Amino acid sequence: IAVLLLVSGLCTACVGSVLKSDNEAPDLYRLAAPSASGASAGTGPALTQAITVARPRSTSSLDTERIAVTTPGHRFDYLAGARWADTAPQMVQQLLVDTLMAEGRFATAVAAPSRVPTDLLLEVELRHFEAVYASVDEPPRVLVELQANLVDVRRGARVASFGSRAEATAASNDRTAVVAAFEDATARAAQDAASRTREAALAHAR
Repeated sequence: IAVLLLVSGLCTACVGSVLKSDNEAPDLYRLAAPSASGASAGTGPALTQAITVARPRSTSSLDTERIAVTTPGHRFDYLAGARWADTAPQMVQQLLVDTLMAEGRFATAVAAPSRVPTDLLLEVELRHFEAVYASVDEPPRVLVELQANLVDVRRGARVASFGSRAEATAASNDRTAVVAAFEDATARAAQDAASRTREAALAHAR
């Protein structure tokens, strides 16, 4: 699974404070993929194709460093006292690049924009990246959903379309556990996307 990097000090304040203002400097979190070694490395032959991952499209409510939550009654809000180190689309983009190298075993995987010539382009829409609370007193369920198109760059033709979705329930109702659930769900969604991308690239190369 992805490695959780805590950039600043931990804080385990109750997530019920999500609806309260927080004037203190927020804790910063970043999600990163594991290295391509050992049990985490993908299997099968390495691919000869190079791939670019576009910056994921998303709604403005998700294109932010703030950690999105949905509270009872489907109200959209943000977690108090915590931020992502980058915007959610930027983190997901880099996580996909790293996972495609580790799991998809592409010759090269780069994040757009890049001057590196590639054979394939992975276009991504970040549809969900939020913690869903049934009650502010209970641990939330984190939902991550991606919709992707794989494009042959030279031909300008779509190779495949697919969706990747993962959920993870936080172990407890505190900030660190919520971020860990984001880590789990995002890693599994990225791994699924990398697997589907690899399968499509192999079929396209035949």
